[in-house]
Parts: sequence; structure tokens; C-alpha cells
Amino acid sequence: MVTGAAGFIGSHLSEALLDRGHSVIGIDNLLTGDLANIAHLRSRDFEFIRHDVTRHIDIDGPVDFVLHWASPASPIDYLELPIPTLKVGALGTHKALGLAKTKGARFVLAS
Repeated sequence: MVTGAAGFIGSHLSEALLDRGHSVIGIDNLLTGDLANIAHLRSRDFEFIRHDVTRHIDIDGPVDFVLHWASPASPIDYLELPIPTLKVGALGTHKALGLAKTKGARFVLAS
């Protein structure tokens, strides 16, 4: 599972994982991400869920890895979206860790 999957880095990470034969569940609330970044992944083993990771994350089935890439990622975004940026860094990490713990998945954070 990749949070921030519709962002620049998250979409490229999802594509690289798909290229290596993995199934990918991408989560993004589209605050700064864009569906155009993942449009080419829709025909592959990629499931997109529009969801705010600062809320409880529930995924059916097994999850081996939770890769938490969700965050507004530019100084302009930080200035325009300070509270959502703080929330995804704190609450989003907490919720993503909770999913990883529940699923017995490895957790990777990059923000």
C-alpha cells in the first residue's frame, strides 16, 4: 500500500512496484495529488482509494508493506496548507502505522 499515491513521487513509486510484479493499493485524498499522475496505472494490478489518511485506514485482505508517502511536498504547499501538512505528518503516520500493525506489515515513512 502506498499513501500519497497520486503525488509525483508516490505515483512513480507505485509504477516501480508494479513493474516489479507487485500488486499496489494507492491511497490519496487528492489535496495536492492528481488522478492524472496515476491514470496510466489503472489498467494494471493497481487499486486506487480516495481517502484521507488522517482518518482510520481499513484495507481488506493482506498488506505486506505500508509505504507512507502522503504529505504536501513543496514550500508553497506548506505555506498554503500548514494544518493539513501537520495532520498528515502526525495523524496520517499514526493511522498508517496502525494499519501496518494490524496487518503485520513492514512500514516505511518518507515525507
